[in-house]
Parts: sequence; structure tokens; C-alpha cells
Amino acid sequence: MADTLAALRSLMASHSPPLDALVVPSEDYHQSEYVSERDKRRQFVSGFSGSAGLALVTTKEALLWTDGRYFLQAAQELSDQWKLMRMGEDPAVDVWMADNLPRDAAIGIDPWCVSVDTAHKWEHAFSKKQQKLVQTSTNLVDEVWKNRPPAQNNPVNVHPLEFAGCTVANKLKNLRQKLKEEGARAIVITTLDEVAWLYNIRGNDVSYCPVVHAFAIVTSFSAFFYVDKQKLSSEVNSYLEQNGIEVRDYGVVSSDVGLLASNQLTSTSSANQTLADGPKDMETGNGTNEADEKTHNLIWIDPGSCCFALCSKLNSNQVLLKQSPLPLAKAIKNPVELDGLKNAHIRDGAAVVQYLVWLDKQMQDIYGASGYFMEAESTSKKNHLETTKLTEVTASDKLEGFRASKEHFRGLSFPTISSVGPNAAIIHYQPDAKTCSELDADSIYLFDSGAQYLDGTTDITRTVHFGKPSAHEKSCYTAVLKGHIALGNARFPNGTNGHALDILARIPLWKDGLDYRHGTGHGVGSYLNVHEGPHLISFRPHARNVPLQASMTVTDEPGYYEDGNFGIRLENVLIVKEADTKFNFGDKGFLSFEHITWAPYQKKLIDLSLLTPEEIDWVNTYHSNCREILASYLDDTETAWLKKATEPISA
Repeated sequence: MADTLAALRSLMASHSPPLDALVVPSEDYHQSEYVSERDKRRQFVSGFSGSAGLALVTTKEALLWTDGRYFLQAAQELSDQWKLMRMGEDPAVDVWMADNLPRDAAIGIDPWCVSVDTAHKWEHAFSKKQQKLVQTSTNLVDEVWKNRPPAQNNPVNVHPLEFAGCTVANKLKNLRQKLKEEGARAIVITTLDEVAWLYNIRGNDVSYCPVVHAFAIVTSFSAFFYVDKQKLSSEVNSYLEQNGIEVRDYGVVSSDVGLLASNQLTSTSSANQTLADGPKDMETGNGTNEADEKTHNLIWIDPGSCCFALCSKLNSNQVLLKQSPLPLAKAIKNPVELDGLKNAHIRDGAAVVQYLVWLDKQMQDIYGASGYFMEAESTSKKNHLETTKLTEVTASDKLEGFRASKEHFRGLSFPTISSVGPNAAIIHYQPDAKTCSELDADSIYLFDSGAQYLDGTTDITRTVHFGKPSAHEKSCYTAVLKGHIALGNARFPNGTNGHALDILARIPLWKDGLDYRHGTGHGVGSYLNVHEGPHLISFRPHARNVPLQASMTVTDEPGYYEDGNFGIRLENVLIVKEADTKFNFGDKGFLSFEHITWAPYQKKLIDLSLLTPEEIDWVNTYHSNCREILASYLDDTETAWLKKATEPISA
């Protein structure tokens, strides 16, 4: 690590102009949350492996900013050469740079890895002291990363209409209508899941996310797909051509955006040309004329996701800086996607129940635990061979195995959080086979996991105890459960955003002076990214940006984490639906939630005296649904276990 910092500082000193600081963000060229191995530059430089963070290397210091999910993890992973900066507690990175770097300082960035919004925000912060943002021509980290993983050559796949539920033609038609409404003649699409969704293609270029490293440009009459052509089979090429999508090399996107700026980007595709020359096609919405081109002359880019490098190719007077219309279109699931998500969650719930049945038996057989149902400390730890002990990793591998046996399984949707005792207090803990903990019958065990299925993406968290939980652990678990129920039961008028709802999940915790440092809900993709915007349920201000709408998915996942002791989280995926209310104030229409995740809550962790009669009824109804919905996927032993796990509770 010291050698890496020294090598970076040497490159910074020899740069023209010399750099006083170098920013190393987590993101790739597409501003992705999860990135490929070769794009984990911030992890390579700092040693911090969390998915969110930013490293800053100055001539004398090295600092790492991350959010509350990762405070504990970062403190453990950073060497003493690094200083941890806690977002929300310490000064923001732009404020710190403006205050601590010298006047006229030059701050280096790779413009491909920084969004337009971020670059503009930093430039504004730096202007006070005439500090300047310097776009490096190459990524300096890549120059010192000697064993950087090679680019993967993974095939692109067509996502069939039976799962996508909407044709590319209709998606392009709707997008072009949005362009027309905004007076734009083209849009540059940089986000991987937007490209995948728009063109109904999937890939395997990023672990856990079935996306392809690609860009797209859509104009009033053309559609371009920038990708490594080696990834395309003849069948995929034919599919793209049939849909009027012209394939261009991945690296050409920069020059093509320049051509787009000067109105010189032309299509050589026979499919595109036919559509452009012919009459307007009512199905695809293709076709244009010179009058349209003159009145619709803006180029749309999303400043929150488009990289600064591509935006720099455009003149400021021709750019429409506005959130892409695709995230919202993608978030509002069509009926086929909703059915697929429900089916995927049923199979996934069966896998989770099978895992709990297996884990319950293992904890009793290996560790003498009282088990999932009984409430007693382990009688004695049995002598067990090293090969039979259970660790956080061997347990999570077993869970993956149960999922892998299910129809349409394509992999996990994020690294499984399998955490026991103090590790469960690390919100985004990721166990490592060499250092992870052994399971403990007398400690809480939290697992947060999900899978990618062709018909949907899943995300579930359950917290369990196989021994005797303390009264404090029960009280905390019950507060989390109460918040989970309160949010899931919410009814609210159209136009309500996730910022307004976040408090519902926290009130039972606040009552006891407890809280948690993460948002309460995020969208979930349809065989796409497990974290999907543009909406979310959170205390953070940007949760105000987009109201929840019918047919969106969102998670419900409050928690509580006690550093050094335990962590608790409960998570289901919900679908937003129209609510049947007695009245309809203001003719707004009201919305509610439908749970589509099916796995029991552990009854022995619930302090029944803290639940209201309505909450008890809710748990009993949910558990009854679990039994009914999962029954056909379980064998006799598993069915008997689930029946016992979901027996009615009473105060």
C-alpha cells in the first residue's frame, strides 16, 4: 500500500500541471455502484473493499470517505496510512479539499469516473480559492496497478419478451416521445442497467449485476449500441439489427458524442436507414424531418450518471441536463415483470426456508444448540472435526446452493452478508473464507442475501438466534419488526415520496432511543440491479426527488446495530399498488404495499408483550401466507418445520 501511494504521488508530481491531490472514486465509466474487478481502483489504492467510498491522495495525506453502512468495516480495513472520513459527520470531500488544499491547487480526476453533477459541484467549491479540477488524460491508478485484472469477454444475451414484457420497439417509441416533449434530438445513455433494459439485453460483465459494459445513443430516428463486438453472437447481431439498433465499438462513443454535437452522427445501419428514410412507423415511433431537427436540437444527458468526459464533448448551450427518463420507466414494472418478480420471490423464499431447516439441524447437531424453536443456551459444544464446523462462508455457500437448484437461477444479486455476533453489527459485512467467524449457538446470526433469476431479482434479510436470546436482543428485534410492519402497512396519497415514509420504520426504535445509519428501502430490478432507482425510502434528502408510484418495487428493511455485540435487520421486497380506501381525499388516489417476500420471522426473538393486537394479527396472517405459498416447493420435513415456524402467536 505504501508503494502504491508513493508511485501515485510520483505521477502526480510529474503531471502537467503538477497535482496537489488525486481523487479516486469507487465508480467506473458508467457511475456503477457495483463494478468489475478491473474497475475497483479505489479498493486497490486504499484496501477498503466496501461498495461505496471515495479516496483522496494528496502530497502528504491519504483519506477515505464512506457512509454509515461502512464505518466499522473501513476502520478495520484501512492501514494507518489512511484517515477515515465519516460521511455525515466529517466535512464532505469537496469542502475538505477547498479548505485544506493550497490556493491555486490542482486536483486531478479521471473525467470518465466522475459524474457531471459531481464535477460541477466540486468546481463551484474550488472557485473560492482559485483551485481547479484537472482532467487527466489517463487514469493514474491504472498506470501503477501492475496486476490489474484483464477485461472480460462475456457474451451478450437477449432478454426474452416472455420475461421482459415489453418490446424494444415500444421502449424506443416511448423514449422518443420523451425526447420530443423536451425539445431534444438525442439522448446519451451511460448507465449499464438503462442500456440493458432499453435494448432487452443482459450480460455478465459485472459480478451480481446481469449487465453489459456498453453505452447507447438514441436519436429521433437512430439507435446506437457501443460495445465490444466480440461479445455478440450472430444471433444477437441479428436481433439488434431487427430492432434498428446499430452496433459500434465501445471506444467510439467519445468521438461519436463529438459528432452528435456537430450534428454529423449518421447511421450506416440498413435497419436504421430504412426507418429514417421511410414514413413514420407507428409501432417504433421512428422517423423525423428537417423541421423537427431544427426545433428539437438539444442533447439530453443525465448529470447524475453521465461521466464528465462525455459531457465535455458537448457545447453547454445544446445540452439538456436532466435526469434520464429511463430509470422511472424501468422502475414502474409491467404486468409480466410483476408476475415474474412474484414467482421469483416464491422460489427464493423456498430456498431460504430450506436453508433455515438445514441450518437449524446443523446448529443442533454440531454445536448442541437448542435450535430455532427452543429457547435455551447450548448444552455443550460438541467435539467436532474442523471439516464439520460451520463458518459464515460455508453457511452462505449452502444458501447459494439451495437457490441454485431453483428454476431460472442465474447467480446471486449481491455478495451475501452472512454475519454472526459482532460481525452482524457491520451493516454491509462481507465474510472472507480466511478470516470469517465460526457460527455461534449463543449469538445472533444475520443473513442478507438475494439472487438473480431470469424472471426477477430478489433481496431478503432475516435475523435468527439458535440459543437463548437476551431480553435486550428480543426488545431490539421486536422494535425492528414493529417498524418493518408499520412501513409495510402504510397507506398514503399519490405524490408521496420515500422521505416522507422513512420515519414510519424508525418510530418504534426512536421510542427506545435507537436508530440505524442506512436508508429503509430501495427499488429492485427485474433481472437487473438489486439496487434500483430513482425512488427510495430514506432519511436522505434525495429521497424527496421521486414519488412512489403503483407497480414500483421497494424494500422494507429497518435495522438496529450495536457495535461489538450484534446486528438486526428484517427485509422484504414490496410492490407499490393502488389502495382501496373508504374515501379519496382530493381525488388523489391512495397507494399501499404488497409483500412478495416469503420467509418466517423467528418467533422466539419476538417480545410479544411489545406487539399490539393488530401487529400480532399481521404476523399471523403473513405466516399463514408463507405456509400456503411455499408448501408445494418443500418436502415433508421442510413443510413440518415451516408449519411449526409459522404457528399463530398470541399475547
